[in-house]
Amino acid sequence: MKVISYNVNGIRAALKKGFIEWLQAANPDVICLQEIKAQKEQLDLDVFKNAGYPYTYWFSAQKKGYSGVAILCKSEPKNVVYGTGIDYMDFEGRNLRVDFEELSIMSMYLPSGTNTDRLSYKFQYMDDLLAYTQELQKQFPKLLICGDYNICHKPIDIHDPVRLKNTSGFLPKERDWLTQFIESGFIDTFRVFNTQPHQYSWWSYRANARGNNKGWRIDYHMVTQELKSHLATARILPEAKHSDHCPIVVEMNF
Repeated sequence: MKVISYNVNGIRAALKKGFIEWLQAANPDVICLQEIKAQKEQLDLDVFKNAGYPYTYWFSAQKKGYSGVAILCKSEPKNVVYGTGIDYMDFEGRNLRVDFEELSIMSMYLPSGTNTDRLSYKFQYMDDLLAYTQELQKQFPKLLICGDYNICHKPIDIHDPVRLKNTSGFLPKERDWLTQFIESGFIDTFRVFNTQPHQYSWWSYRANARGNNKGWRIDYHMVTQELKSHLATARILPEAKHSDHCPIVVEMNF
């Protein structure tokens, strides 16, 4: 099973940049999207069906043109769960899960902390998400939570760890939380296969950051320990350029 996660920074904008052609070439079984910035009714779902993804699930923010997650599947999942049941999270369309026989997959878009109000919101979300996923693991021991975590875990995951140590996305409290999240039972799949520096999934639009590879690795495929033996590969796909993020992929054998 091949699963891609991609913060598209607006699915309608990505579609205008060749997203469908890229998706057909990449050919995942499941693709999890974040920051779709659209309501389901604003999209022509036949575009995805004709590309080989007849089963599409959309969980949009109440605020139009903001946030939102989606999952596109080649085969029909046995169950779909919209949100977490925690109101303030679900108002912003940040969590969507599909359950298959082999595993459960969540598309997750963790908030950024760009100002004081949003940083406190992010910390609350992080705390509540950790508690939620600890309970979720008991029900679904084979669990993949992929998406935009908006946190770089270690200095290797950011282009300038010294200068950016007090910037949201690399704050000690955020990094400690991600360590705690992993220690609660998850594996950062990319680092199982690649321990090299300068591997990023997001770049600012400013100062030719992408061209200079001054990036951040903030997108992850996190799997529970029960899936470790099924891992085949995990990669970042920087050649895809429909967004300020790039897609990431994990492949598992069942």
